[in-house]
Amino acid sequence: MFSRLLPHPLLTVLLAVVWCLLVNEIKLGTIVFGLILGLLIPIATAAYWPDRPIFSRPWKMISYMGLVLWDILVANVIVAMIVLFKSNKAMRPQWVVIPLDLRTPEAITMLAGTITLTPGTVSADLSDDGRVLLVHALDAADPDAVRDDIKQRYERRIKEIFE
Repeated sequence: MFSRLLPHPLLTVLLAVVWCLLVNEIKLGTIVFGLILGLLIPIATAAYWPDRPIFSRPWKMISYMGLVLWDILVANVIVAMIVLFKSNKAMRPQWVVIPLDLRTPEAITMLAGTITLTPGTVSADLSDDGRVLLVHALDAADPDAVRDDIKQRYERRIKEIFE
């Protein structure tokens, strides 16, 4: 009964918080409406989530989100410096092939999203079998170093969260 009323508790909380952020005010009415949306949307979309991802270690997700936010801030400064002070001839754009150890679609999506959210890199393609991710880096002297950094910094942590 509880799982039918609240099929995705974390999504419910996330939707309520996002609603409050979109409205840009914290009032009782905003919070209540956000919670109503947070309850109704997961119930309405529950049929489209047959294999709900299981977070075995939710605290690791919180630390991962902190890491990603920090990396986004740092990458913004680095990309700004590249754009402002580096000539086009001096930039070294690279295509980086990343072999994946992740197997669940949710984990692969989270990795691709993290890479795209971080300024200076973008996920471009996923192989048909889901074992290789193609990433474009704005300025990278060594594509192997970028690959190793992504695997150690992001993929390893995502694997701990999902698998």
